[in-house]
Amino acid sequence: MADERELLRWAEALAGIARTGLGFTENLYERERFEEILHVAADIRARAADGPAPDHQVDEWLKSVGKGVPGYVTPKVAIGAVVGNDAGEMLLIQRADSGVWLFPTGWADVGYSAAEVAEKEVLEETGIEVEVVRLISVLDGMRQGFTRMPLYSLVFHCRAVGGHLRAHPLEVTDVGFFAEHELPEPVANADRWAAHAFSAIRGEPVEVDFDRPRRPAWRQEVDS
Repeated sequence: MADERELLRWAEALAGIARTGLGFTENLYERERFEEILHVAADIRARAADGPAPDHQVDEWLKSVGKGVPGYVTPKVAIGAVVGNDAGEMLLIQRADSGVWLFPTGWADVGYSAAEVAEKEVLEETGIEVEVVRLISVLDGMRQGFTRMPLYSLVFHCRAVGGHLRAHPLEVTDVGFFAEHELPEPVANADRWAAHAFSAIRGEPVEVDFDRPRRPAWRQEVDS
């Protein structure tokens, strides 16, 4: 039986297909069918998790429909940065909205490359200046279970080159460097990323972490 994570994934996939279809068609019959798919997706989402009532969810999805290529629905993109110091500790922030600790992360911004966003987010959230070293992970947030919206997470290993620790006054409650076995609590999904991140900080060879393809994608999971 499908779990909450799978139901959410199916609901968002159906909603994405329907919203993209609405963005490309002017045919009344097709628009009615796509809107019906949105209602099915909203019912599935409501069954899977707490959230807006199905009719309200459909209204929110319809508000986001664009025309043509701008209306093609794609996942959001979040950019994270793993930053270490000379002691092999990792830079973490405590998010003001949740109280959870995580490496600096933010939404991708128009006009910036992914690597530029990583450097910008670290400086804005922590006061530390960094240089990107390499990409270390590209993951599907819904598949990993750390978000309920379609989202790709790109994480870069970065090298600190200057600055001073300073928490962002609105987004960050606290900031600091922490050793691998002395992480603060609560930390977001540390069992999923911490070992990989600290390996990169120590200069060990690490491969880019990514979600292995499922074949067929809609019927089964594969071992990570």
